[in-house]
Amino acid sequence: MECYEGATMIKTFRGQIVDGGQDTIVLHTNNGSTGYRIVNLRAIPNSVGTVTVEGIFQIWKVEQTTVPTSSATVDFSDNTLLGVAVCRGSTDVGAYGTDDHVIFDKEIFNQDIFITYTDNQGTEPGNYYIELEQIKLDLSENTVATLKDIRNETAVPLG
Repeated sequence: MECYEGATMIKTFRGQIVDGGQDTIVLHTNNGSTGYRIVNLRAIPNSVGTVTVEGIFQIWKVEQTTVPTSSATVDFSDNTLLGVAVCRGSTDVGAYGTDDHVIFDKEIFNQDIFITYTDNQGTEPGNYYIELEQIKLDLSENTVATLKDIRNETAVPLG
């Protein structure tokens, strides 16, 4: 966790997820007065340069009931999706891995979030790094964030 004078509080999380796996980032509080917004999301394959990887990380507002181990799809119209990172790597000489990400940076949430991972090319695990801006919510912002979370309670299966 980092904090800079005159700046907002940034919480950082990192981890490695197996193909078809899911991590939980615990953020909920008893009163819901602390909100978060994703400010950075990075991904890197586990075995850089030794296998072909197309890893897809997706960050969700709700826990997923299933996570595919191949053919993951991304649907930006899903209101429970907060961000996506795609990391690619290859065994080709001279080929470099890439890290593409999209974050819905206006989304504020005050409950746990869930990160899923699928390797569309194989079964390699993947690594993620995420930075969250911590935001103090007033009563009306707290209510809005909590109501959004309540509406998203039903898990969405990945396809």
